[in-house]
Amino acid sequence: MVFNNSKKIISILKKKKIKIAVAESCTGGMVSSAITSVSGASKVFTMGFVTYSNQAKISILKVPKKIIQKHGAVSVQCCLSMVNNLSKISKSKLCISVTGIAGPKGGSKQKPVGLVYIGIRKDNIVKVNRYVFKNRGRNYIQKAAVNKALKLTYNFL
Repeated sequence: MVFNNSKKIISILKKKKIKIAVAESCTGGMVSSAITSVSGASKVFTMGFVTYSNQAKISILKVPKKIIQKHGAVSVQCCLSMVNNLSKISKSKLCISVTGIAGPKGGSKQKPVGLVYIGIRKDNIVKVNRYVFKNRGRNYIQKAAVNKALKLTYNFL
């Protein structure tokens, strides 16, 4: 199920001399792992943060506390703040942020288990996508989110 085009992504990044950084929450480092599992990734991968807690999002990624209080950590606003601030922190041309609810608990009617936001920023082009993956378990949701993040990255390049 994992979109295994990490090699292609690394190859394109190297050719275009583009650096990449990742900020993850619900995927727990799986996006960074997929990228860094490729030999030569060190030439393009600058950093990856697993900002799982709200406090980490606030202190490391400088997500304003007000955004989390008003919209929650799983929101388009939080994802947007994560990717924009990661861009400033990392000085990378391409940035990815992921925040969501992998379950099995933590969901609600408004924000069901499987809800994931993926943000991508390349230069000044920023896009945040909303997905609701089928609730087939935590691992399935995490892998689906990683798969989608890698596909989006590939398409963005």
